[in-house]
Amino acid sequence: MAGPRRRADLHSGRGPHDVPGSEHPVQYVGQHLVSTPIDTEAERDRLESTLLVDTVRITRPTGTPQLDLSTGLLGSVPAESVYEGPGAVLSGHGQVTAQHVLGREWLDDTVSWYRLLTPISAPVPVRYDRVEVVAAAGEHAATANRVWQVLDPSEASTVEIVRVTRLDEITPP
Repeated sequence: MAGPRRRADLHSGRGPHDVPGSEHPVQYVGQHLVSTPIDTEAERDRLESTLLVDTVRITRPTGTPQLDLSTGLLGSVPAESVYEGPGAVLSGHGQVTAQHVLGREWLDDTVSWYRLLTPISAPVPVRYDRVEVVAAAGEHAATANRVWQVLDPSEASTVEIVRVTRLDEITPP
């Protein structure tokens, strides 16, 4: 029985992983697909210089808020500072913008609407840590007076370019 016919102008015939373009550098050695190594340090530097341009603060609650007897409201939650430095808080729209800036998709969709990006050198946030943007580089950033809570520890992978942590916004009552 004859194999399927392929049009040379539509498919190279090399297999399902034959994806040309700079976003997917591949090469063939004989009949085997081989990925071109990624310079993770160069990618990390590029990502940090283009996206991690805000200053973020991560704090960890250390106790419970005290009741203010005169107002009947709870006071602030006592907390210790875990990290303050370069980072970014991206919404779903911000993730799409980052894809455009970097020229490739590098974050998948998630149930949480926000993600915190910090350098690999930053400490790993833990669940219930709080995140604030202390200084935003963009003049139209709508992050002032907003607080997010860490949903899960940072995502992990064998090749990490930047630390990615899922967040949920804490909305005031």
